[in-house]
Amino acid sequence: MTIRRELLEHEGHLRLGTELLHDPRRNKGTAFTAAERDALRLRGLLPPHVFSEAEQAARALALIRRSQDPMQRYISLSSLQDRNESLYFRVLVDNLTELMPIVYTPTVGKACQEFGHIFRRPRGLFLSAEDRGRIGEVLRNWPMRDVRVIVATDGERILGLGDLGAHGMGIPVGKLNLYTACAGVNPHVCLPITLDVGTNNSELLDDPYYAGLRRGRLDGDEYDEFLEEFVTEVARAFPRVLLQFEDFGNRHAFKLLERYRDRICCFNDDIQGTAAIALAGLVSAQRITDTRLADHRILFLGAGEAGAGIAELIVSELVADGLDAAEARRRCWMVDSKGLVVASRTDLAPHKLPFAHDHEFVPDLANAVDVLRPTALVGVSGQPQTFTRPIVEVMAANNERPIVFALSNPTSKAECTARQAYEWSDGRAVFASGSPFDPVELAGRTLVPGQGNNCYIFPGVGLGIVASGAKRVPDEIFRIAAGTLAGMTSAEDLATGCLYPPLANIRAVSLRIATAVAEFVHSEGLTDDPRPDDLLEHVRSFVYEPDYQTYVED
Repeated sequence: MTIRRELLEHEGHLRLGTELLHDPRRNKGTAFTAAERDALRLRGLLPPHVFSEAEQAARALALIRRSQDPMQRYISLSSLQDRNESLYFRVLVDNLTELMPIVYTPTVGKACQEFGHIFRRPRGLFLSAEDRGRIGEVLRNWPMRDVRVIVATDGERILGLGDLGAHGMGIPVGKLNLYTACAGVNPHVCLPITLDVGTNNSELLDDPYYAGLRRGRLDGDEYDEFLEEFVTEVARAFPRVLLQFEDFGNRHAFKLLERYRDRICCFNDDIQGTAAIALAGLVSAQRITDTRLADHRILFLGAGEAGAGIAELIVSELVADGLDAAEARRRCWMVDSKGLVVASRTDLAPHKLPFAHDHEFVPDLANAVDVLRPTALVGVSGQPQTFTRPIVEVMAANNERPIVFALSNPTSKAECTARQAYEWSDGRAVFASGSPFDPVELAGRTLVPGQGNNCYIFPGVGLGIVASGAKRVPDEIFRIAAGTLAGMTSAEDLATGCLYPPLANIRAVSLRIATAVAEFVHSEGLTDDPRPDDLLEHVRSFVYEPDYQTYVED
């Protein structure tokens, strides 16, 4: 028998016996074979029967299903990941449609809110304001040197829940789990990071179980200097990394993307990923409404990261189709907390100005729908139940097939439910949402709401960037991803009203997106890596499969 030492070594140390059982990346539990138990000093440390990975997965899923409480399911899955990483991803990949709402939205939002109360084991890196001046040293504490994907948050705007400080760590952890489950990015090259710059959430500061710094948030120059040190040290420690900015507040998100997009391979999923999933939905909707994107007038409720990102990507798509940029912008209108975004307003943030058109001011969404007669309504406000019955009924009166996208997360923040959109439009709404909704039975038809979840976009984009060695992430990559995704939505999907492919097909979707991204990266000279002859197979070679390693060979 030969021990495959390279699979068991960590920094020159061979992991055997109980140490191996306590290493989630190498642990197989009761699936260790008899030969492995003898060679790796596991004999007697496990019950004698050897189970297959499939048998273990069935048992783990049955245990998860025992509880109907989503939070208990979340805790069970997290505990499994802490014990046995391969088995965790096996269960997740094989049951993604069922478990996606547990590992990510909507349950992950609740998990972040209760982070200090359900905390078991740390995952990822916490870089705090107290680490200023030695962030590079802290980064080197991470045991894996070849990090290719980082998701980082400062916890200021977690989903639609607001400032959760250090307890926002559930978001980077969840996003990276989706990189692996949805696209096969190897979990060993993924690193979740929370930048703990304090919190202004008084409830958290008063919570005895709050795990972060008990101080107000860094701001101004102090914040900028902290982020500058972070990005500089990340680029130094992990030169081939993709850095995803996640759930930063509007006041920082846009400037961080602009400041660093040409210095490090990075993107902001709330701005660019959300834009791509919305654009893909609108492109798919054209096949239902028998229209062109240029025929639409799109009204956004919410003018923050998501709204501005979606609008800018729509403009890029329209310009690529031959429309003048100024005319393309006239297709996009926004309502923020003060009312319609128009040129006469003096209180607009810079990212809103390109969509501040010459028009009389309108105080709210209902009046804007009456006046502008939009063909598509896109909700990215984080304000629940703001697409009211009168608003949807007006949309339906003005359009044979009104497009209604309620994209705010989690479910509790959705602008309307799928059932409301369908019932208030007599089943004519073309609907998509950020969080999942069940199919709706209406007038003898089954309507399937599409979930405009960024997981259709960022994992495939990330896989393509990792596989191609991209040095930058231009906006065009997200337009390519959106078009690729829309092209994989079948006529059968559209017939049920669903604008996206089934979640069960997401690994095939991600592979197609990753290959398209890699093709663009090579064609535009955005990498120093040579272009492989068979790009699809090259990208496929980077896909991680959660199958057990064989540690001992005959």
